[in-house]
Amino acid sequence: MNIFEKFNTLNRMKSNQNDQNLKIALQELKEKLCGDLFLDNTMRTLYATDASAYREMPLAVVIPKIEADLEKLIAFATKHKTSLIPRTAGTSLAGQVVGNGIVVDVSKHFTKILEVNQEERWVRVQPGVVRDELNMFLKSYGLMFGPETSTANRAMIGGMVGNNSCGSNSVVYGSTRDHLLEVKGFLSDGEDIVISRESLVVRKPSNIEHRVSYFLQKITSDPEIQAEIHNQFPKPTIQRRNTGYALDLIKSDSEGKSILNLLAGSEGTLMFMTEIKLNLVPLPPKHIGLVCVHFNSIDESLRANLIALKYNPSAVELIDHYILECTKTSPEQSQNRFFVQGDPNAILVVELARDTKEEVQELAKTMEAEMRAANLGFHFPILFGEDTKKIWTLRKAGLGLLSNLPGDEKAVAVIEDTAVDVHDLPDFIREFNEILEVNKMSCVHYAHAGSGELHLRPIINLKTEEGHKQFRLIAEEISRLVKKYKGSLSGEHGDGRLRGEFIRQQVGEQNYALMKELKAAFDPNNIFNPNKIVDTPPMDKFLRYEAGQNPAEPTTVFRYHNQNMLQHAEQCNGSGDCRKTELSGGTMCPSYMATRQEKETTRARANILREYYTAPALNEAVNVSSLGVDAKDVKEVLDLCLLCKGCKGECPSNVDMAKLKMEFMQNYHDEKGVPMRSWLIGHFSKMSKIASYIPWAYNFIYKTPFLRKIANSIVGFHPERTIPLLSPKSLVISHKKQYAKSKVQSPKPIYIFIDEFSMYNDGHLVEKTIELLERLGYEVVIPEHVESGRPQLSKGFLREAKIIAEKNVRLLKDVISAEMPLVGIEPSAILTFRDEYPDLVSDDLVKDAQKLAKNTLTLDEFLAQEVDKGNIKQEQFTQETKLVKLHGHCQQKAIASLTPMKKVLSLPKNYQVQLIPSGCCGMAGSFGYEKEHYDISMQIGELVLFPTVRKQAENVIIAAAGTSCRHQIHDGTGKTAQHPVEILLDALVR
Repeated sequence: MNIFEKFNTLNRMKSNQNDQNLKIALQELKEKLCGDLFLDNTMRTLYATDASAYREMPLAVVIPKIEADLEKLIAFATKHKTSLIPRTAGTSLAGQVVGNGIVVDVSKHFTKILEVNQEERWVRVQPGVVRDELNMFLKSYGLMFGPETSTANRAMIGGMVGNNSCGSNSVVYGSTRDHLLEVKGFLSDGEDIVISRESLVVRKPSNIEHRVSYFLQKITSDPEIQAEIHNQFPKPTIQRRNTGYALDLIKSDSEGKSILNLLAGSEGTLMFMTEIKLNLVPLPPKHIGLVCVHFNSIDESLRANLIALKYNPSAVELIDHYILECTKTSPEQSQNRFFVQGDPNAILVVELARDTKEEVQELAKTMEAEMRAANLGFHFPILFGEDTKKIWTLRKAGLGLLSNLPGDEKAVAVIEDTAVDVHDLPDFIREFNEILEVNKMSCVHYAHAGSGELHLRPIINLKTEEGHKQFRLIAEEISRLVKKYKGSLSGEHGDGRLRGEFIRQQVGEQNYALMKELKAAFDPNNIFNPNKIVDTPPMDKFLRYEAGQNPAEPTTVFRYHNQNMLQHAEQCNGSGDCRKTELSGGTMCPSYMATRQEKETTRARANILREYYTAPALNEAVNVSSLGVDAKDVKEVLDLCLLCKGCKGECPSNVDMAKLKMEFMQNYHDEKGVPMRSWLIGHFSKMSKIASYIPWAYNFIYKTPFLRKIANSIVGFHPERTIPLLSPKSLVISHKKQYAKSKVQSPKPIYIFIDEFSMYNDGHLVEKTIELLERLGYEVVIPEHVESGRPQLSKGFLREAKIIAEKNVRLLKDVISAEMPLVGIEPSAILTFRDEYPDLVSDDLVKDAQKLAKNTLTLDEFLAQEVDKGNIKQEQFTQETKLVKLHGHCQQKAIASLTPMKKVLSLPKNYQVQLIPSGCCGMAGSFGYEKEHYDISMQIGELVLFPTVRKQAENVIIAAAGTSCRHQIHDGTGKTAQHPVEILLDALVR
């Protein structure tokens, strides 16, 4: 062994010893924290990326519980020469929360609103408070926090300060920086500090305090430094400017104010914030109108933008044709494009807020006249009330919708945050598009035209070498263009990994050196989120995708249109729409709502699937450290997916995680075998059929508490969970005999699908459905069919479900039509025809399955259609006054709609129907029965559903179409929920 080999061997030994010592130290730290510290590959993998194109494995993940945890983390990072990466919702687009240090996620426990002062108009919060939830709380005070990002229903105040977020209404409210009054937190030496606009107070004298004060004095006292800053920084007229640290806002009048200006947009690189005090503003005028001006080109819209700004709008937002095209195929957003006429290349949404509706209308007319006189715009609809929410929802969904592009080409966040003076915007965009054209690239344009900032996303395939070259090339080209217009490379999304490399070019060598000096003054040991803003690695390093990788392609049963299973998971762009809470509304994702753990988001599940199918090829192709994700890790992360389908309806990227989980579980069963409980649940129909021969024996066991607990234990169900009883044998037999009906004699026939749940557990509902329909004048026909396949799908028996689907399609394809639809009682079963069947059957049956899907209805959809046709009338129902509280079935909300349900339950003239603002009930088929899932199932129910049901008076009717929902309500509240059929039958005039 020569001297060089010995040297390398010693270095490796030393490195291994250091790694081992660090692992031991981390284990010791774990014992000292009140919060949680994770060292496993699964959690570290989930935090290896954010909403950007970057990916780097962190050393550990910590979810701190109290401030003392943060002090210990700072001491640990200093001693062991590692770093802390503060993180809230993790929606950063420039890689701000990606790195190889310890990710510190404050989104779970640092979520308190601490104090409000209505008279002085301020609020003090912890960094994990969600912006929209803060404003819900403040509404009763007549106040709000102004800046509003498109991610406001999950964006947290800490992240908004870190990125100096602005949002659509920045023409009125400016940026977060403009409203930052005070911060409390820790410096990198562990000392806690309070910085207000007037002063800074440190617990004990600190070297950092002196260094920062010296730095500020140096900046403000040297005319040459001031001149260089003025010459190199973006134009002061640009409201949105986040180019590095805000040296141009350091003033001599107040040290504290200058530091607050520096902290806003500092991306967690200067201190660790624990409390934030914000300025508040009065609620906006009550009368708000949106003028949605249609244009033939982007250039037209940007010239019209200058006219719109004359009318003092509260927002001016651009939506281009790429996004508008994506809305056509989005289940949720397709309903929000009702105002679109034809196929415009751009729509400018101009928000006008005034004291009266008449003022808004008059202003809109004047603005329209001026635009038309300039030959700008061809359609000028103006919308008010609830319609305005739909348009803003569509606009905010833009980021997620852009991930819907099929294949590997995506609208990539690379230059998506440039801001220039609004008067420069038309020329800037024209030159920008010329650069794209020269490089044979196309681009998406959307967002904040009124503030001189468009989110510009070129379409690139980052899995190829050419794509990597384009990624860097376009960043370099646009950096030069931004500098030419004296703009800001980042308007609100921050510098992070993506733009940090170009800050030197943007501000010049001297100013860049000052930024490094500032970082060193605040953080001499470089422990706070290093390599962001300054000393950033090349922007094309640590990317999520390596060029030339050849990822695994799993065998699939489902059909994935114009993509494969991996590409479908990759539609998730990390924007965090799945981090909803019970306050923000919606269904996605129930387990996250209950746990507030990143691991339980749809985003986490998409990330783990991407890593699982990509990492082997990635590790083989290039020299990167393996993330070590195996099938068991994936199963663990997918475990709390309830298959509710909320993501399919609400995720703007249309990530159908239920479909992906089913597919993965089929592959997992093939490799690992099938657990007994999964087999029993998946073969529910077969087991129920056997038990139906002696229903009295089955029911005796499950009616007797101690026998039920024994039986539950054997199967793997929770001992406290009650089990649905079997219908009497006579009912099962009578329903089967209905198959004999094949000739339709009545002018009003209806084909009813008897699913496996209604057949074996809810036989009384089948009887009541038949009675209701017959009393309404219909002849009920039960065509020949088999079970729905829902139980098989729920446990990943896709090949068996495929056989069932194909059999049903063959049996029904020549029977069911638009005039003679197939109508179901249980939403989860009948919607299987509409949702999964077209993607499950063989190629030769796809058209038949699609036709069947179009003509398959839930019972309420059928009844609502008949009401519209005049075949069912209000006079047929009681005049009694009753209140109905309706809980919607998850799949019905995602695949269909609750509107028909509400409509038919309102048939009795004096029935008042109110939707319970619940997401998933928590049962979700078999999920809530399973012993390891029972507790979280009940936690989900306790978010909204159970408390709402419990507080209702006895005479209030609780309605729920889903058999699982009704069972969950019974177990969670002791109250009985009724199927809409029961409610309508009782309401029929005798």
